[in-house]
Amino acid sequence: MIKRKGSAVWSGGLKDGKGTVSTQSGVLNQSQYGFNTRFEDGAGTNPEELLAAAHAGCFTMALSAQLGEAGMTAQKLETTATVSLDKLDGGFAIPAVHLELVATIPGADEQAFQEAARKAKEGCPVSKLFNAEITLDAKLQS
Repeated sequence: MIKRKGSAVWSGGLKDGKGTVSTQSGVLNQSQYGFNTRFEDGAGTNPEELLAAAHAGCFTMALSAQLGEAGMTAQKLETTATVSLDKLDGGFAIPAVHLELVATIPGADEQAFQEAARKAKEGCPVSKLFNAEITLDAKLQS
C-alpha cells in the first residue's frame, strides 16, 4: 500500500485566521490558505483547487493507461477539473466535479477514445475518493 501525506496548520478564527498546507514531497511547503483564498480571490491556495488539481492529474494519468490498453498513445492530454463548492441546507458540500479534456491523439478512433475517457473517469482513484469512507484520529495538545 502506498501512503502519501499532506498537512495543514491553522491559527485564529475562520474569517481572520490563516493557515498553511504542506505536502510530503515538499512541492507545497507551508503554502498559504485562508478564508479569503477559499471564498474570495485572495493570494494562496484552498482545498477545492487542490482537489481539482489532484483529480485532473489522476484522471489524465488513468486516461493515458486506458488509451495504452486501446492501442493509442496521446501526443497531449490537457484536463481541467472544476470542483463546485455549494452551500446546501446541511452546510457546504462538493456536489459536482466537471472534467474538461482536450486530447491530441493522431489517428485515434473517436468511439475507442470516448470509451477510454469514460473508463478513466470511473476508474481514477480520486474519482472514487469523493464517495470514500473518512476516518479520523484526533489528538488535542495544549
